[in-house]
Amino acid sequence: MELNLVYLLLGSNIGDRFAHMQNGIRKIDAQAGMIQKQSSFYETEPWGVINQANYLNAAVLIKTPYTPAELFHRLKSIEADEGRTDQTKYASRTLDIDILFYNNLILRTPQLKIPHPKLSSRRFVLDPLNEIAPAFMHPEFNKTISQLLMECTDDKKVNLL
Repeated sequence: MELNLVYLLLGSNIGDRFAHMQNGIRKIDAQAGMIQKQSSFYETEPWGVINQANYLNAAVLIKTPYTPAELFHRLKSIEADEGRTDQTKYASRTLDIDILFYNNLILRTPQLKIPHPKLSSRRFVLDPLNEIAPAFMHPEFNKTISQLLMECTDDKKVNLL
């Protein structure tokens, strides 16, 4: 069975953010793939919609046997288990889990876009990802995560907790 290396970003800004994040990480490890690395938690300003609570964000690296589509469905199930109901873009949420990278795959379907198309313009993604994968090479941009972070013009606050 081939194992795939996948970087994920978790975020929460409703309820007990720490508990949602910790539960999400535990459930990912049990149901989606073995966690290899985990970043610290970061408190970040909301992106896209400003009139909502700050987020907690963290990045994880997993090894998974699942295809991108299978993994996506497992992650959506974990989000639902943590009480996520609103699928509105940029809405507050109990738990959000995004696939950032899946090996070096470039995938564009209506449901799934890998690498995540907006990750290079968001500090709340790049800061935690840089902590665990500074030398990872973006397969489309041919730049490392640390290079993308240095070039990022996003001015939202991202604070290491």
